[in-house]
Amino acid sequence: MENTLFDYSPITERPTISWPGGARVAVYIGLNVEHFLVDRPSTSIWPGTADLVPDALNYGWRDYGARVGIWRVADILDRHGIRASVLLNSAVAEHYPQIVKAGLDRDWAWLLHGRTNSILHAGMSLEEERRLLTEMADTVAEATGRRPRGWMGPGLTETFDTPTLLAELGFGYLLDWTNDDQPYPLNVPGMISVPYSVELNDLLLFDRGVTGPEFVQIVRDQYEQLRADAEHSGRVMALALHPFVIGQAFRAKYLDQALAYLAAQPDVWLTTSDEIAAHYQRTIGRPV
Repeated sequence: MENTLFDYSPITERPTISWPGGARVAVYIGLNVEHFLVDRPSTSIWPGTADLVPDALNYGWRDYGARVGIWRVADILDRHGIRASVLLNSAVAEHYPQIVKAGLDRDWAWLLHGRTNSILHAGMSLEEERRLLTEMADTVAEATGRRPRGWMGPGLTETFDTPTLLAELGFGYLLDWTNDDQPYPLNVPGMISVPYSVELNDLLLFDRGVTGPEFVQIVRDQYEQLRADAEHSGRVMALALHPFVIGQAFRAKYLDQALAYLAAQPDVWLTTSDEIAAHYQRTIGRPV
């Protein structure tokens, strides 16, 4: 079947995007703040035990992010005056309220990221999904005081109905389709796609054996190319982070170096995915 959610649009044939202050590249930090179930296989560092219950090795690796890594990452973001765009499992509000409070103190942006990253967003009827999305959005709104405007599914998963149901709930954008360097409209009224990255992503980069210094160079290379591409129309750079990966002690200084580089660039707009979506909808697309 053909994909009807969005149309093909070459980046060379679009309206010009102008970011605030004349910036060429809008940069946001997609910070995955997740909850995992102890009896379900999830993201793993060692597949040999992933099907065991309990899987102490992999569960403990993931749990490091909520217990230790997130606080290290928050300190680094603070050092460079960067607000996170938090991809939030709604179960985090119940299990780790201290993390939500820390984010509220820092005015982080909050996106809905499913309930738990141990369960993918798939295999539901329309009404079941509507109920689930409503419950999750209400949970995040109650915990943060703001209704989420953005969505990224756990494991970047969604159903064919997800974008329409999100629009019904007042969402304006999603991150699941990682196929562009600019926002673009979806064939759902009021909904757009905002770039996210499975390439510039600590989980996948370090799993491939990338070192800390190589990570810093990759961030620099990404920005430099996007800046060059943006001579006539703005681009988006998403840096995807997981506290149980980049929050490890031996990697923290490399995140610090990468963010120091980005914060020093004269043509960067260090912002949130919410602000990118709102600016695009206000100046190019249809506001929601």
